[in-house]
Parts: sequence; structure tokens; C-alpha cells
Amino acid sequence: MNQLTPAPDAWNFAPDEALLGLSALSVRSVLGSIKAGMDPSDDRPVIPLGHGDPSAFPCFRTAPEAVEAVSAALHSGEHNSYPTGVGLEPARRSIARHLSLDLPYELSPDDVYLTSGCSQAIEIVCSVLAGRPGAHNILLPRPGYLFYEARAAFNGMEARYFDLLPDSDWEADLDAVEALADGNTVAMVLVNPGNPCGNVYSYDHLAKVAETARKLGIFVIADEVYAHLTFGKKRFVPMGVFGSVAPVLTLGSISKRWVVPGWRLGWIVTNDPNGVFCRTKLVESIKSYLDISCDPATFVQGAIPELLENTKQEFFDKTVDILRQTADICWEKLKGISGITCPSKPEGSMFVMVKLDLSCLQDIKDDMDFCCKLAKEESVVVLPGCAVGYKNWVRITFAIGPSSLEDGLARLKSFCSRHSETNK
Repeated sequence: MNQLTPAPDAWNFAPDEALLGLSALSVRSVLGSIKAGMDPSDDRPVIPLGHGDPSAFPCFRTAPEAVEAVSAALHSGEHNSYPTGVGLEPARRSIARHLSLDLPYELSPDDVYLTSGCSQAIEIVCSVLAGRPGAHNILLPRPGYLFYEARAAFNGMEARYFDLLPDSDWEADLDAVEALADGNTVAMVLVNPGNPCGNVYSYDHLAKVAETARKLGIFVIADEVYAHLTFGKKRFVPMGVFGSVAPVLTLGSISKRWVVPGWRLGWIVTNDPNGVFCRTKLVESIKSYLDISCDPATFVQGAIPELLENTKQEFFDKTVDILRQTADICWEKLKGISGITCPSKPEGSMFVMVKLDLSCLQDIKDDMDFCCKLAKEESVVVLPGCAVGYKNWVRITFAIGPSSLEDGLARLKSFCSRHSETNK
């Protein structure tokens, strides 16, 4: 060996152990671990009830107008260049117009910042709100999407958790929010329609959230990636309606409503008629971050005006009708499965949370063990509650083809029956 070459243990690099541990907060990583233990000899189709991407099922195929918009943008030859940091102006203008339809005021293109999906929007917001390491904290819902915790931790910002109340349609415990907040709290996160709970917040509850935020002097981060995917009694109300009460950062994308998560086009919108975000330099911070980050594909940005303008209401109605059908199937089938209980029927998004009764399930240690054994024995993949901060619960996705859902729930019932104490 050449003596000038350092031995392998002499290289200067050392990994960030905290960063390595953040993958445990990733839905993708948790589902990967579960799938790794599946039985390769099982020739039945795998039933994916663990993640919110129904795009592989023909009944959830995106609108033809969306495909035509992207195709036209590509063939135009006008969208092969780098975009501006904040995003192409026509796309931002069309998103502002689209979102203003549900608001008591008009958004401008300057209120809209384009991102590579909603995930990058979360990354950006957590980064700009963090400030100096250890300076700020953020209030997150439990159960919730742990990507927020991962991004907060990566930026040295403390995450504090308030509970969503299962016996109150998963409303936020606002007394807990007030108890958790202090002078270093910068924002609270609310996901509506709810991931992972499938709930939809009422106008009155959102008004209380806004008043609580105003009282505490904190911003509201409204994760509305599942906006308008509602099929119960409550209609979707955007948090931005209350932007004059407390400043709201709305995060959204085309991923869920258009069923195109692979297109990676999202946004941050400042719902702030009183100009608080400008005075506190949050807007300046977002722009600075965008100048040093990657952009969504220019041709997808170029397609947005036609995509928003031309997609027919029939497409949205069809998607919601299928979700209503599969939510009904899920709700009814879960009632007959031993060892699990569902506190409320889902009214929005693509998910429902169910509680495990481990006292009725033999040889099951916890929610992760339940999911691993279910995948191995039945080739059905669901998400353990630990991946959304709720131990010994599981999140089930009903956004798949109805026949596949019925198959998956039948296998789930068989699994629970086989492991039920009454059958031992």
C-alpha cells in the first residue's frame, strides 16, 4: 500500500449522528423497514395502506387537462431555463387567483413562493423560523406528520407537542397550546384536512386557533396539502380566512388534489393582510432561502396556469366520490375487526387512525411489531402510530382502488382474528 494514502480510519469526515437518527422520523424509512420483512414467497399482490399516494391506481389517474398542460409547456420550448428563485410569475399569479376564491381578500403573486412539493415548503419554513440554534421553539400536533420535527431538529429548533383530541373529532387542545408556549415560541402547525386523522376542522375551531395564536403572538403554519379533499359534513375552510387575526403561512401543492406527487410542485403563501411578515423580515428570509435552494422544474411551473384554469370540476368530484366510497368501506369493515377501534369516521384527506387493543392481540408487542407481522403474514402494509407520534395506534390509507381496499381489510381481519386472544 502507498504509505502516503491515509488508513480508512484517518479520514477527517465524521457523520452527524443526529442527522443519521432523523430517518426514524421519516414515513418512507419506517415503511421501508416494514416492507423489508415481507415474505417474498407470498404471490398475492401487496396492498399499500401505508402512504398517501394513490396515483398507481387507474381510478385515481390525474386529470387529462393537467397532462395536456405539462405537455404543452414542454413542447412550447419556453420553459427550459432556470426560473426565478420565488418561481415563475404566471404560475404564482394563477395560484394567488386560485386560492383567493376561498378568501375574504385577494392574494397577489408576491404572496406566493413556489417550492419542490410541500415537503420543501416545510423545510423552508422550519429553516427560516428557527433563527439561531436553540433560539426558538415550534408547537406541533400529536399525532402528526413527523417531517416537521425532523426539519425543526435539523435546524436546532425545539419541537413541543400539543395533543389532538380523538373524542372531539381530533380538535387541537388549545389549552395545551397556551401552556406550552413561551416567549421563544414562533409558530404552531395545524394540518387541515388532517393527516393522519382524516378530520376536517370547523370554521369555529379555526377561529379559536387564530385567536389563540394572536394572544400568544405566534404565527400559524397551515398545512393544507389535502385542501378540498373532504367528503363529510364539514366543508374545507382555509386557515387564511383568519389571516387578519393572526398571520398564516399556508403550505400546499398539486400533489394530492391532482394526484401527482411526483411532479413536485408546491407553495408557501403568506396570508397576512396586516403586513406582519414583512415587518418581521420573514418574507425577506424566505426569499433569501429560496436564492440558495433548488427549484421546482421550470416546465411544471410553466404548466400551472393552464392546469389550474382548465381542470374540470368533474375530475375533482370524481376523486372525492371515490374517497367517500373508500372511506365508507374502511369505516364499515373496521367495525368488524377484533383488537382495533376507530374513534371517528374520516371526513377528509386519505387516512384514518385506529387504536390497537394489545390485550386482545397475542404475540404483538406494540404498533411496529403489529405492522411488521401484518406485512410478513398478509402482504398488507400499514403505518405504525410511532411514525406519527402516537404509540400503539396505526394509520390506514383508504386512498386506493376499492377492490384492493376490500382485499386488504379482509386480510387485516384475518390477521387480527388469528392473533386474537379468543382464538388461543
